[in-house]
Amino acid sequence: MLLPETEPPASVLVDVIDGVGVLTLNRPAVLNALDLVTVRALTRQLDAWADDPAIRAVLLRGTGERAFCAGGDVRSLYQLQRRGSPELGRFFDEEYALDCRIHRYPKPTIALMDGVVMGGGMGISQGCTHRLVTERTRMAMPETAIGIFPDVGGSYFLSRLPPALGVYLGVVGDTLSGADAVASGLADRLVPSAFLADLPVLVAAIDAEAWPAAPTHTAIPSLLTAPVRAAVDRHFGRASVEEILASLAGETDPALRPWVERTQGLLAQRSPLMMCVTYAQLQRGRRLGLEDCFRMERTMMAHSFAHGDTMEGIRALLIDKDRAPRWRHRAVAEVRREEVEAFFA
Repeated sequence: MLLPETEPPASVLVDVIDGVGVLTLNRPAVLNALDLVTVRALTRQLDAWADDPAIRAVLLRGTGERAFCAGGDVRSLYQLQRRGSPELGRFFDEEYALDCRIHRYPKPTIALMDGVVMGGGMGISQGCTHRLVTERTRMAMPETAIGIFPDVGGSYFLSRLPPALGVYLGVVGDTLSGADAVASGLADRLVPSAFLADLPVLVAAIDAEAWPAAPTHTAIPSLLTAPVRAAVDRHFGRASVEEILASLAGETDPALRPWVERTQGLLAQRSPLMMCVTYAQLQRGRRLGLEDCFRMERTMMAHSFAHGDTMEGIRALLIDKDRAPRWRHRAVAEVRREEVEAFFA
């Protein structure tokens, strides 16, 4: 007997609560990662609600407790590049247009950044007017670990942070807690995760500006303590990635050794080329407006897949999982200036 065919679950669930449109990313098996279908569903609904007088605000959230959105579905992007599919370019065209649309959206937007928030998840949340994080938030722009650069508007929102902090978060890509996210300017409120469970209560609290007390315990320890924050300013305000590495190596405060060694360990795993590209990207981003930042990133991404470390990084970390990427350069000192400039041509 043939069983009836069932429709696959929608990648985005749509609801309306007291005049607030709710968009729920619904791909929990991949931590709500974005693919082209999801990007198009979000864009379509945002466009429909932009001029709808019955919708006064839009709320973005993710299914499950593990993640708001872990980023773009880079495994599928890897396969698209290998096949030479034009959908790879379409994905970035439409993802960046969606991110920019959220920054310019004519109504209040609320991002519930609970659990993992990385890469593309930052792209759809950083333009929101209300960015809420919790004790479970794990936030990062870790693209240099897989041979990419902090895209999805990272040129804009990272470069608007204190300069050394933006460079640190973009080049190193370490993971922030919810408290770190608020302290660094990448979130607006730290709230208990339980506060997000009842959407009508949440919407009423946002309307009344009646925020609950911030949680006193977190799932991950805060990284940006006062001494670390001072060290970030001291080391990551240097004039190049090579100078940053030398400055870290010269740190003499024994209390900072754990952070220095952790940071050096992460940098040793990153693509030397993409660390240098990211540094240059953020310097340029400070001088560009929002739309020009996205245009720059689109040019960079095309070059990154074709001539950078992107395919090798995705292969090593996410496809074969041997965690031994063969980067184009063994060290930052080997990266030539003209190689970096080619990303911006």
